[in-house]
Amino acid sequence: MELQYPHQRRHSRTVKIRDVIIGGGFPVAVQTMTTADTRDVQAVVSQARGLFDAGADIVRLAVPDDEAADRLKEIRQQIDQPLVADIHFRHELALKAIEAGFDKIRINPGNIGAGWKVREITRAALDAGLPIRIGVNSGSLPKDLLDKYGHDDPRAFVEAALREIGVLEDAGFNDIVISVKASDTSTAFWAYSLLAERCDYPLHLGITEAGTLKTGSIKSAVGIGALLLCGIGDTIRVSLTADPVHEIEIARQILASCALRRDGVEVISCPTCGRCEIDLIPLAESIEQKTRHIKTHLKVAVMGCVVNGPGEAKAADVGIAGGNGRGVLIKQGEVIKTFPESELERRLLDEIVSMTGEDIDR
Repeated sequence: MELQYPHQRRHSRTVKIRDVIIGGGFPVAVQTMTTADTRDVQAVVSQARGLFDAGADIVRLAVPDDEAADRLKEIRQQIDQPLVADIHFRHELALKAIEAGFDKIRINPGNIGAGWKVREITRAALDAGLPIRIGVNSGSLPKDLLDKYGHDDPRAFVEAALREIGVLEDAGFNDIVISVKASDTSTAFWAYSLLAERCDYPLHLGITEAGTLKTGSIKSAVGIGALLLCGIGDTIRVSLTADPVHEIEIARQILASCALRRDGVEVISCPTCGRCEIDLIPLAESIEQKTRHIKTHLKVAVMGCVVNGPGEAKAADVGIAGGNGRGVLIKQGEVIKTFPESELERRLLDEIVSMTGEDIDR
């Protein structure tokens, strides 16, 4: 793949998932998945609402059996936001999810079985006007492609995806989203990059089985971020062995770091060194924690010395730059006043409240 700068967003088809549109240059959507037992309606509804409140655009539910599928209609009646049913092996579970009014189905056509089963799903999806995501994962590659390429070869993922796309297209279905997730970051990067050149369907990005909160966040940031910076990706999920609220938080931070999402407070702070003359680490952590709920986009600098501090703070919307037991408050490039170190946090939070109109719990 030839890389050029500056990167433009890859132009893909659009797919509508309830009131969220992905592809076609629309904002990159954040997805996550419930961990509550889908058979427990109130637990799933409560968790899904919390995930949407935390910033998810789309929430996916596992549908492992008939009992779970029979609960989908009741779940749907209580949530008026985009819901996706994750289906494996049994096509009738997908049909129940479509009948229940879910907004998208995630399947791997290869594990659904006979072609007539896939055609039944596509006919029902067409009639309901909802899309299907083809999910190719490192754990579900066809044996013939594993024999041909090996486990971590991105070409195996691309061939598997194109094969599954062909199954849906042969059934007359084109409202498709695709993912080619690997647990190896490099494999996933090149699989998505190669697939982006072979089709124009919207791509759902992710590093599957990325790991625990810390390591999984790093792997996901590297893999997903690299693709987004190359203009590839229409919706993302950060897959963590952790509370899914963290998946949303990290996903939104990845989008913000790639300049693809402009909401919330972005705190920039220096790494500290021997020049730092204020107690910067707890100060920066406190400001980030206390402003995490704010929806208004604001760039806030928390800097610890006179070398880069004033310049970085002037480049932010508002910030502080510390000195010897004191610091300056800078707003929109102008120095407002010098304060003792003990007052810096309060003064900066006051300005953030003034600029956003949103309260802060102190």
